[in-house]
This record gives sequence, structure tokens and C-alpha cells, in this order.
Amino acid sequence: MIKRILKNKLVALSRQFPVVTLTGPRQSGKTTLVKEAFPDWTYISLEELDNREFADHDPRGFLSTYSQKVVIDEAQRVPSLFSYLQGVVDRNKRTGQYILTGSQNFLLHERISQSLAGRTAVLKLLPLSMEELPQKNFSRRNFYPLLFRGFYPRLHTKQVSPTDWYRSYVQTYLERDLRLIKNIPDLGLFQKFVRLCAGRIGQILNLSSLAQDTGISPNTARSWISLLESSFLVFLLQPHFRNFNKRLIKMPKLYFYDSGLACYLLGIETPEQIQTHFIKGSLFESLIISELIKYRNHRGLEANCYYWRDKVGHEIDCLLDFGDRQIPIEIKSGETITSGFFDGLNYWNHLAGVDPRQGFLIYAGLKNEGRSLGRVISWDKVQEIFNKK
Repeated sequence: MIKRILKNKLVALSRQFPVVTLTGPRQSGKTTLVKEAFPDWTYISLEELDNREFADHDPRGFLSTYSQKVVIDEAQRVPSLFSYLQGVVDRNKRTGQYILTGSQNFLLHERISQSLAGRTAVLKLLPLSMEELPQKNFSRRNFYPLLFRGFYPRLHTKQVSPTDWYRSYVQTYLERDLRLIKNIPDLGLFQKFVRLCAGRIGQILNLSSLAQDTGISPNTARSWISLLESSFLVFLLQPHFRNFNKRLIKMPKLYFYDSGLACYLLGIETPEQIQTHFIKGSLFESLIISELIKYRNHRGLEANCYYWRDKVGHEIDCLLDFGDRQIPIEIKSGETITSGFFDGLNYWNHLAGVDPRQGFLIYAGLKNEGRSLGRVISWDKVQEIFNKK
């Protein structure tokens, strides 16, 4: 069994809050984690029809039957349950009453969020991070197989073809999960939209262009992007506001949490195809930024990742904001370091007037070393940035 970093935080928060909410994409390992972390708790899944009907038709009876130390899996399947849950939690006045899991961000639902306000801690479990992977599952000298396979746990614990697994994953999402969130009349058109999003990975989000290429309105495109966000398939990297009296780009950039899913949507069928694919650099960038986000989220912290770009085109791929300081990170898919790799860092350091050693270059090679314009980190040692900040 793969050890998940989030486990310690999950257990700790269950001793501080009456409810802990664990969200994340389908198949990211939420059920496995809660069963391992709370082996003595009662587990009930609202994916099962009889449980769901019990909770929906008799919420008071359901919560009376399952009243303490209960894991409710896929809790968003019965939204009406949450208002009754509020009363139970308030009457009992104890910590560690419920763990709620969901593969959609149900806290975006106004009625649910109001019921849980002040009563729940919220954690996010994303697919595996590189530091969680068994070392035998990838080679440092070749990142393409890992980029292609992706990071969903089942792909690292079972002998399964990534292409076959992602085909089933996407089909399940389109045919079941999506219908539970929103009525989309043309699933084929939505699938085209998702594939077009994969082709724009690492780009500034242009809803008008995306809508036009899909054949939908910009408002529909905006709604569909929100759906992908709430299902934890994509994330929008927001621009940082520090301007240095420069005009800045204010639109977010689009990324996928999982590189394997993006590869499947792009029609990539082997790791070797990535090497010459036009989107290789963007896939690598998405991989690294996802790792930075996982490091924070899997320790119960908000992602503090942004990008920075002015109107002239000077850019920092990722900027970690720690409040009192920002750490610039450049990401390059090349395996040989060149002086041009440091151009963005050099420009930022000049504007910010900071020590160049505060910045990092993450690249596809194997060296970890200090340079005059920034510190070099190999692609599989991303977590070291947080140890050296």
C-alpha cells in the first residue's frame, strides 16, 4: 500500500473539528486513505443505492443510525443531508464525528457550504505526488514514461494500460459524474471541449477562442471550465499581482492536475510520442506545477502558486508567494542547461532586487547545483524547493 502524506494531517484535524471534509478527483485514493486512517470508524458509501435512498428519504433516521465516528463517502450525492448534519454536529458538540468525502468540490454548493461553515476542516487529496511514488515505479533518467502514465494510484498498484484506464475514466466521468453535476445535452461536444482544453495546457485561458473552436458560447465555455475545476481535472493558475510599475497579464493559465490524463486526451499513445510532441514543454510544466501544488495540499496547506507575466512577454513560470517573500521558479523541459534557461529569473531578480539564489530552475536533467543566477533542481526533486526556501 502506498503511504499518503495527507494521512497525518487528516487524523490530526479529526481531533480538532467535528467534521473533516476530504475532496479530490475520482480515483485519487480518498476511500483507501480514510479506511486506512480510521479503521475502527463506520464506513458508509452514498454511491450505493440503498444507502443513498435511506439518507435522502429519512435523513434524521440515517444520521441517528450513523451518529458517531462515521465516514460518509461521496457525501455530495445527497445534498439535503447536510442541513440535518448541521443540527447533529451542533447538538453533540464533539470533535471527530464525521469524515465526508467527495469527488466534486461540493463546498461550492451554497446550501452545503452554509451548513458546514465553521464546522469542518477541508482537505484535498490529489493523485500521487512523486515523493509518494515507490522509487521502482520510475527512472530518474527518463521522465517520459511517468509523464505518460500519470499519477492515479491504480496505475501504480495494478498492471493496467494507461490508455485503457484513462479511456474508462473519461467515459465514467462523462456518462455518470457529469450528469450528476449539470445537465449537458451534448456530451460529445463537451468531450471535444475537454480535448481542446488539453491542447491549450500551459496557455493563458482564452474563453472566446476555446468557445469558438468548440462551437459553443463563451458563457457555456466559462461554465464548462468551472465544471472541470470542481471535478479536480483542471486548475487555473492565477497571475501574481506584483507589478513593478509594469502592465501585467491578468488572465489565468490552464493546467491539468494529471499529465497522464492530458496525454490521453491529446491522443498520445506511447511515452516516446511525447518527446517530439508540440506540447512536450507545456506537459512538463504542468507536471512540475502540479507537484508544487500537491506538496502544499497534501500537507493541508493552500496552494500558493502563481505565474507572473508582463505585457512585453517577460515571464516567471511559477511564483511561490509566502507573504513576506516570493520565490521565482523557471521550468524547462530540456535536459541540458543553457544560459537562456535563466533569462526569466535574471529579469525577475533585477526587478525585485533580490538575491538570485532565492530563485530556482527546474529542468529535465539530473543535476542539483547552485548557480550564480539561481539554484538548479532536477525534475524529480521538486519538494526540495520547500526545504531550501
